[in-house]
Amino acid sequence: MEILASPHNTGRARPGIPLVAGGPALTAGRVHEGCGPARHALALMLARGLAGPVLWIRPGWHPEAPNPDGIWPFIDPARLLLAAPGRVPDLLWCMEEALRAGCVPLVVADLPDPPGLTPVRRLHLAAESAVQGSGQRVLGLLLTPGEGGAPGVESRWHMAPRHQPGATGWQLERRRARMAPPAAWTVTRTGRRFACAPAPAPAPAR
Repeated sequence: MEILASPHNTGRARPGIPLVAGGPALTAGRVHEGCGPARHALALMLARGLAGPVLWIRPGWHPEAPNPDGIWPFIDPARLLLAAPGRVPDLLWCMEEALRAGCVPLVVADLPDPPGLTPVRRLHLAAESAVQGSGQRVLGLLLTPGEGGAPGVESRWHMAPRHQPGATGWQLERRRARMAPPAAWTVTRTGRRFACAPAPAPAPAR
């Protein structure tokens, strides 16, 4: 269905938040990027591994809104707190303030375009301040169209549907990360259960 190296490093390894059981994890206290046609599903998979509400920030001028029927296979739609600012700068400001407050474990911003380096740095500082101030592990996820391209993010993930007859699936790719190489996984869903496995290596060119 439609879903519609830190300068403040304390020397302690930050916990990772898995995208799906058995799959890769995203570093807490940092801001990451999700792109590709299934980026909204990627955000909801990440939310499955966290307890509590999720703040979902979307452009107020876009007619599309999160669809509870499409969200239900991933998480209870009641967990979503929706914000719909009317300007692009307000999308980023809302995300920054929510990360700094540390009141929710995951803040998702569905953006019309990738932000610049300065806003991304501000978001990192906000997420880090919550971790250092209260110990709350918070994570920011920027959803950007196309192939993404936000500079300065901790990692960039691309997800696209790979559905088969009778089976729901996706191709997940880690395209950029500070501390890990590019890699790919196959994610499948059966009911409300998700599984993840390394994607088969491409056949060698003849």
